[in-house]
Amino acid sequence: MGFFTLLEVASMPILQVLIVGMLGAFMATSYWNLLPADSRKSLNKIVFAVFTPSLVFASLAKAVTLEDIISWWFMPVNVGFTFLFGGILGWILVKILRPKPHLEGLIIATCSSGNLGNLLLIIVPAICKEDGSPFGDSQVCSTTGLSYVSFSMALGGFFIWTYTYQLIRTSSTKHKAVEAIEGVPKTPNKDSDADHQTHLLKPQDQDHLEDIIVAPADYIGVATKNQAVIVAEEPKSTSFWKRLEEILGPIKEELLAPPTLCTILGFIFGAVEWLRNLIIGDTAPLRVIQDSVQLLGDGTIPCITLILGGNLTRGLRSSKIKPLVIIGVVCIRYIILPIIGVWIVKVANHLGFLPPDPLFSYVLMVQFTLPPAMNIGTMTQLFDVAQEECSVLFLWTYLVAALALTFWSTIYMWNLS
Repeated sequence: MGFFTLLEVASMPILQVLIVGMLGAFMATSYWNLLPADSRKSLNKIVFAVFTPSLVFASLAKAVTLEDIISWWFMPVNVGFTFLFGGILGWILVKILRPKPHLEGLIIATCSSGNLGNLLLIIVPAICKEDGSPFGDSQVCSTTGLSYVSFSMALGGFFIWTYTYQLIRTSSTKHKAVEAIEGVPKTPNKDSDADHQTHLLKPQDQDHLEDIIVAPADYIGVATKNQAVIVAEEPKSTSFWKRLEEILGPIKEELLAPPTLCTILGFIFGAVEWLRNLIIGDTAPLRVIQDSVQLLGDGTIPCITLILGGNLTRGLRSSKIKPLVIIGVVCIRYIILPIIGVWIVKVANHLGFLPPDPLFSYVLMVQFTLPPAMNIGTMTQLFDVAQEECSVLFLWTYLVAALALTFWSTIYMWNLS
C-alpha cells in the first residue's frame, strides 16, 4: 500500500478530532457559552460514569476471549516502558533546564504519562473505518481495536494514579515549602475554570476526591528568629501506615472507577463462554442488554472530543512557562519516544512476544506517540500546584499532536502493511 494512501488514512481521524475539538473550543467561549466550565464538568461526569463504561464493556464482551487475554500479556510491559523511558527523559530535561522546583514533577509527568484512553478511543475506530486501512474488515477492526484500547485505558489509569500522582503530590509539597520560606500568603485561585476537572475520563467532583487524598506528611513552619524552616516529624508508628494509605488510596479509587470495573466485567463476560452467550448474538436471551449498552457507548467519542476542545482553551489565557520547557516536552513526546517505541515493538515482535494481529502492534506503537494524559490536569487542581503551566503545556502538546500523530501513524501503518 502506498505511503500517500496511508497518509490520507492516518490524517482523517486527526482531522475529525480537530474539527470537533474546534467546535468544542468555540462552544466554550463567551460568544456561545454553551460549554462553560460547569457544563464541561457535568458532561465529564456523564462520560466517565455512563458512556465510557458502556463502550468498554460492549467492546470487550463482544470481542475478547480467554486466549486473547493471555496473548496480550506484553501490553502491560509496553505501557510500563512508556512511563519508564518518558520519566527518564523528563528527569534529564529537568536537570538541563532547571525549572522552578514545583514544576519538576509536572514536566516529568507530561513526558512520561500519555493519554492512553481518550485519544485511542477516537483514533483507532476512525482508522478502521477508512477504505484504505491496512487492518482488514472495518467492523472486525473496530471491535477488536476497541478491545485493545479498553485494556490500554485500564492499564494507563493504574500507572497514572500511582506513579504520576506521586510526582504531582511531591511538586505540591515543594511549592508549599517555598511559599513558607518566602512568606508569601496563599491567594485564592480566581480563574473561572479553577474548579474544573480537566481530564476526560476521571471527573469525580472535588469533595469526593478529597476523601482519598491524604494531606502532605510534612508540616512546614517558619521560625521568626532566623527564618529557618522547621519540619515537624510525625510519630514513626503512624508514618508507615500513612504512607501506605497514600499509595493505596488512589489505586483503590482507580480500581473502583466505573471504566475499570466495566473493563474487568467485560473481560469476564468475554472469557466465560456461557456468560457471553447470555448477551451476545442474535439468539441471546439477554441481547437487549448488549444493545442498550452499545447505544450508550456510542455517545462517548463525540462527547470527549468536544470536552477536549473546550478544556484546551484554558491554555490561551496563560504563559507562565519557559518556551524551552515546551519545546523539550514536545521533542520527547513526538520525536524520541516514538523512535524508542518502534524499536521496542519490533524487537518484541521478532522474539515472538506479540500476537499476529498487526493492529495490536499498531496500538503498542501509538502508545509511545500520544500527548500527555488529561488526568495530570486533574492532579494539579487537586494539589493546587502549576495549574496554569499545565494548561499551557496541554495546549501546545495537543496542537502539535495533530501533526505528530498523523506522521507517525502513517509510518506505523506503512511498516505493518
